[in-house]
Amino acid sequence: MNIYRAIKEEMLVPIHRAGWPFIALFAAITVIIGLAFEPFFWLGVPATLWCVYFFRNPLRVTPSDPLAVIAPADGRVLSVGEAELPPELNLPDGRWRCISIFMNVFDVHVNRSPISGEVADSHYVKGAFVNASLDKANIDNERLALVLNTHNNSVPQIGCVQIAGLVARRILCDVDIGDRLNAGQVYGLIRFGSRVDVWLPLSAEPLVLVGQRTLAGETVLAKLPKGPIAEQPPKKVAKQPVKQVVKQATTPKAAKKAAKETAPATAPETAKKAVKKVVKKAVKKVGKKTPKKAIS
Repeated sequence: MNIYRAIKEEMLVPIHRAGWPFIALFAAITVIIGLAFEPFFWLGVPATLWCVYFFRNPLRVTPSDPLAVIAPADGRVLSVGEAELPPELNLPDGRWRCISIFMNVFDVHVNRSPISGEVADSHYVKGAFVNASLDKANIDNERLALVLNTHNNSVPQIGCVQIAGLVARRILCDVDIGDRLNAGQVYGLIRFGSRVDVWLPLSAEPLVLVGQRTLAGETVLAKLPKGPIAEQPPKKVAKQPVKQVVKQATTPKAAKKAAKETAPATAPETAKKAVKKVVKKAVKKVGKKTPKKAIS
């Protein structure tokens, strides 16, 4: 039973949609060449299975802490210290910390949002394809940088950069400016072997060490400093029409009170006059229907 569960959880996992064309290509080449030259199956079948394994997209359970910064990629932590912002990353001036995660060809290459927020900026930079584990890769290599609004007043924005590596030749990003992301939500993928950098203010203390392994969507890299959460626009509560509320009143006094409570606080003068007319008519009608004893 444990063996079946392990196989199901580790092997029988969803496949990212960007991988199906490659899987089909590997399988087709294996069959075509293998039928003509049978020993090729010994090479083609493992290669096809590796391709399936590479594009796996396993389910992850993301922590619900709104201050937690979640790992955007599976891999090994390269650095957690202070660094100079790359020119394409449009973040506020100040001191910033870069947490880099390197993905080898056997890691899951699906990238996930490190925090819940809105994409404020997106910038693609063409570049070289040197080893992504080198320090200069964040400046020299092909990359795509995102700036995310966090809705946290103490840390209004953070950065997340996908960096192509020595083998990787394609960065996929499924979001654009204005799109909203939940923490741990899949937003892109890099083929084949690469790196992802998360940029945080220096005040955000890292919770991972250099050399540590991370799981995208689950490992907490750091926590943002506590601060007031940005106010969300108040929800509009529908009120009953003034005329309807006044009609439900049983006495003239109750009708006037109900009208005042339901009338808009900042209504224009024309609207206020209209409300007064409705109230007067309703009060007269209520007064006629109410016995004199009730009025007195």
